[in-house]
Amino acid sequence: MQKIIDRFISYVTIDTESDPNSETTPSTAKQWDLANKLVDELKAMGMQDVTIDENAYIMATLPSNVDHQVPTIGFVSHFDTTPDFTGKDVNPQIIENYDGKDIVLNAEQNIILSPNYFEDLLLYKGQTLITTDGTTLLGADDKAGITEIMTAMEHLINHPEIKHGKIRVGFTPDEEIGRGAHKFDVAKFGADWAYTMDGSQIGELEYENFNAAGAKVTFKGKSVHPGYAKGKMINSMLLASQFIAKLPENEVPERTTDYEGFFHVHHLNGSIEESSVELIIRDHDKEKFEARKKSIYTIADEFNKQYQQQFGEAICEVVIKDQYYNMKEKVTPVFHIVEIAEKAMKELGIEPLIKPIRGGTDGSQLSYKGLPCPNIFAGGHNFHGKYEYVPLESMIKATEVIVKIAELTAKK
Repeated sequence: MQKIIDRFISYVTIDTESDPNSETTPSTAKQWDLANKLVDELKAMGMQDVTIDENAYIMATLPSNVDHQVPTIGFVSHFDTTPDFTGKDVNPQIIENYDGKDIVLNAEQNIILSPNYFEDLLLYKGQTLITTDGTTLLGADDKAGITEIMTAMEHLINHPEIKHGKIRVGFTPDEEIGRGAHKFDVAKFGADWAYTMDGSQIGELEYENFNAAGAKVTFKGKSVHPGYAKGKMINSMLLASQFIAKLPENEVPERTTDYEGFFHVHHLNGSIEESSVELIIRDHDKEKFEARKKSIYTIADEFNKQYQQQFGEAICEVVIKDQYYNMKEKVTPVFHIVEIAEKAMKELGIEPLIKPIRGGTDGSQLSYKGLPCPNIFAGGHNFHGKYEYVPLESMIKATEVIVKIAELTAKK
């Protein structure tokens, strides 16, 4: 238990925040700090074929210890943290034997992690929680996953009596900005299938995710002295707000669940002359996903028609880029890989929670690149913010699931 705590803390205290505005890979130089550390640890524990490429993608091999043919499986996690909330100067707090009550993360700022708001906390009464100090995120997304993979590989190396086939390990940069699998060399990885250790609550097992796109809608305005503005000024900020008002008010993240899709406005910037709305578009159903994208263009066309009649020019421009697709299409034909993970959990006394991912995962893009890749829990909760925490026992169980999957795959 202490080894997992120490390993996890050694990872989360390294700042690896990614940057969506950077064009390099990794998007931030500081991601190399953890990447190089992981390479050194993999070599030190005895992993073979340890490599890191010019883009910081790490791969390593645990050779098979059985004399019969076994599929090569992989385990993948990402080492960057989200740019949505700071991951600098992370100061983890250890809460032993959690009593089910409020946890004071930061007394000075009155930041409280409360089960009255975060009900999942009560699932872990009596367990050891690792939390933030209320000023940063924790980084369990996805340094918990890395901790579990590293610990599982070390355990298998130290216990050769546990039989397994060839196992490949992969760690990626920039997952949090949607690029984690962009430069992942699936052929080099050489696995028949893999699992991302990047889920949340203990028991999560996911092979469905959103179809996803990002949209930027730009409005052009005209700045005129307000005293002489009638019939001449176009305030692009007001146009942007009108655009947002035309989106379905209940189809937003905070009002949807399960398979329900949404529009999520995450950035709004503006002046009279130019304003932009950035949003993400999500839906599990491909037809509904396409309809959502089409609706953005439709709203923009309405603006343009209105203002072309009034001012003789278009004032709205839309750029939509697909980000990833629902991996269900690629995983269902090889569904036994989900069943193996489900069986592993059941044999360890874990109740599998098979449900759709309301987000993205490297596994989606990897599946479409030819590496079917369901997602397994890593244990953390409340990712991307100061209320993030992870139960130690969940990380231990995730480590055991990796080992058990290796065992089950190696059976004749």
